[in-house]
Amino acid sequence: MSADPKIIGARLRSERLKRTMTIAALAEAFRDAASERDRRSMPKLKDLCRTIRGHEAGEHPPRARYRMLYAAVFEMTEEALFGDHTADTSEASIWRSPGVDLDGAFTPDDEERLALAVQCPVRVDLTVVDSLATILAMQRRLDDTLGPSVILPATLTQTRTVTQLLRETRGEVRDSLAPVAAEWVQFSGWLHAELRNDTAAAHTLTEAEEMADDIEDGTLAAQAANFKGYLARQQGRPWGIVRHFLAAYHTPGAHPAQRLGDAVQAAQGYALLGEKAAARCLLVEATALEDQANRHSPPGTAYWLTPDFQHVNIGLALLALGEFPDAAEHLATGLASLPADQQDAEWSREYRDALAEAEERA
Repeated sequence: MSADPKIIGARLRSERLKRTMTIAALAEAFRDAASERDRRSMPKLKDLCRTIRGHEAGEHPPRARYRMLYAAVFEMTEEALFGDHTADTSEASIWRSPGVDLDGAFTPDDEERLALAVQCPVRVDLTVVDSLATILAMQRRLDDTLGPSVILPATLTQTRTVTQLLRETRGEVRDSLAPVAAEWVQFSGWLHAELRNDTAAAHTLTEAEEMADDIEDGTLAAQAANFKGYLARQQGRPWGIVRHFLAAYHTPGAHPAQRLGDAVQAAQGYALLGEKAAARCLLVEATALEDQANRHSPPGTAYWLTPDFQHVNIGLALLALGEFPDAAEHLATGLASLPADQQDAEWSREYRDALAEAEERA
């Protein structure tokens, strides 16, 4: 019996990343592993990469030929890759996503302590809060590798549990738990936004903003507003793009790397509205932030905002301004700089599509 396509996709992606293979490298390995007859009928490399992305996203399960190729390349049985392994297992922990091993950073002792804390919130202490922060950090990385559809159910359950614990804790423990809970809510909103659950995303991100305001955490508040800007961009609403990214840009306490990224994304919104002078003004302001942003590591809530990453959002703004060669250069530089676990992230498709458009129009 086969597992759910989403679980299979998560497994396939996990096994590929364990071997530090890009999707293109896996496609080449398929060609090498295929028989001569199968090789002649296989799609072109670009189309084969698209097929693999579809498998990993759980959009469609691999058919017999691809199952055989995955098994051959990964040197695993088809049952291990595609079988339903959940039927005989006990109830899954809410702190783990299907098929993902968190041991090492999150031990069975940590898990037992969390289970007891959920049952009896007076047991929540700073060690429990540290464990929760560790799990959240790992969940955010899983979004880069497994994609939002795989981890959303577990994340929503975790968010409900953590926010309930927040309501039942006091003093020093509550002060430490509050930013973790606010970020968990924010992360749930981000996953909804990626999946275009627009109403749930907008509601959850507003809640995250309010939680961040309550604890006066500028980086969390700015990131929630930033994610609202991302949602507006997916909806094709330039006014929303400008409004939300400017709100993030002007949030007190926002990190310089956040402000730089927010400025260039607001600039894209202005360019889409035809207000090119306002867009260029914001790009100049963003340039003035570069030295300050580069002197500090990005905040944990926006760990991806490295100096190289900023190129992709600059590329979006330049594309909207019609500066196609420069847009292509920035987008290509930013995409090439992504670490291996972000190369095929769901959110990176937007930038790859933008690069293809910029190159075509350059």
